[in-house]
Amino acid sequence: MSAPTHTRLHPAPRGGADTRLPWWALALPVLAFVTLLALVLNPSDAPAAAGEPALTHLVERAQQLITG
Repeated sequence: MSAPTHTRLHPAPRGGADTRLPWWALALPVLAFVTLLALVLNPSDAPAAAGEPALTHLVERAQQLITG
């Protein structure tokens, strides 16, 4: 006993599923990256920077190495 096969009336699209992303799927990661980059470049603006001097010193040293 064989099962019936279903054939498509229209060929499948070449890209598969809908490949378009909504605008926020790109905007939110970019916003998060820019925010974290701003905190790394200027750690004194971070609210927790005063509580952990060793971490602040490490981030400042990394910033000095990156900028030359």
